[in-house]
Amino acid sequence: MTTTPTHDERLRRWRLVLGGDADGTGRALTGRDAAMDRTLAAVYASQPGGGPRSAGLGGSAPQVARWLGDIRSYFPTSVVQLMQQDAIERLGLTRLLMEPEMLEAVEPDVHLVGTLISLGKALPETTRETARAVVRKVVADLERRIAARTRSVVGGALDRSARTHRPRHRDIDWDRTIRANLKNYLPDHRTVVPERLVGYARAQQAVKKDVILCIDQSGSMAASVVHSSVFGAVLASMHSLSTRLVVFDTAVVDLTEELADPVDVLFGVQLGGGTDINRALAYCQSRITRPADTVVVLVSDLYEGGIRAEMLKRVAAMKAAGVQFIALLALSDEGAPAYDREHAAALAALGAPAFACMPDLFPEIMAAALQKRPLPIPAA
Repeated sequence: MTTTPTHDERLRRWRLVLGGDADGTGRALTGRDAAMDRTLAAVYASQPGGGPRSAGLGGSAPQVARWLGDIRSYFPTSVVQLMQQDAIERLGLTRLLMEPEMLEAVEPDVHLVGTLISLGKALPETTRETARAVVRKVVADLERRIAARTRSVVGGALDRSARTHRPRHRDIDWDRTIRANLKNYLPDHRTVVPERLVGYARAQQAVKKDVILCIDQSGSMAASVVHSSVFGAVLASMHSLSTRLVVFDTAVVDLTEELADPVDVLFGVQLGGGTDINRALAYCQSRITRPADTVVVLVSDLYEGGIRAEMLKRVAAMKAAGVQFIALLALSDEGAPAYDREHAAALAALGAPAFACMPDLFPEIMAAALQKRPLPIPAA
């Protein structure tokens, strides 16, 4: 049940919105409200010319650490994570993240992981273990969120793709068998004559599918790289799937051997650089041995620095061979980023629509692809 704020509470909120020395309300900021205003002003206050205030958090790690502690005491975690990201971008705090005491003070989230893996080898030795601990915490949280549902939805799709119409008695799916034979219902005998049996293939005969995740590791794709790595690890843990993870910029790196630990995958990524989608797809195409049983997922904003015509020819060739090809503009909670609309339209013309995918929808996307059903594309 929600309550309507009192007049004083509404006035207090407006005063916090105005911030600083604004006195249009006739009410001064004091105590906790004044402290909250100071933490916000450190990042969001502007100079008269409209630029960020030059003082901000300054260059002092202790001062930043105190600020991090303050915002956690005043604001919920979701707001803390947003303010941290804004501080990193607006005030140039990347250098301070190279200090272990700073990393220990920061609230871990996907964006912070993106910042850490973009720093990569620039992280000093004293910070790397702390950075791995931060990344591992975020990865563990993501796995808890997605693992069980992904295994359930994708595993169910694999089971259904392995149905047989000549099952052994113990493998009969009675529910589907009855529904498939309702036309043979005998009212006098109150029974169904099962002319056609539907069942599951035995485990050792189950259809095995190949999945190739091809991930753009350019700087703008950081959140998608994090989610893709975790999904890749979850899919790799499913015995009915053979999962390959490929990351690329202008070079191509196969990180399949690291999939047992998505943290190792993320520290094998080098965010930034150019983009050569054609080269990445050429590598993926060379690893396909069973096209009709293969799903290729390209996660990219489609800004191609390679040969556009060749990229599209490769996609067309894979689809003609029976490969299920999915193009995701992003795999993150933020929705669609800036992307190359011309390339997206060209892929759609080939029967491979490009769209942004929230992590919670990814299991359904994969299940549909494995069963060769129409993809549940979210509304734009």
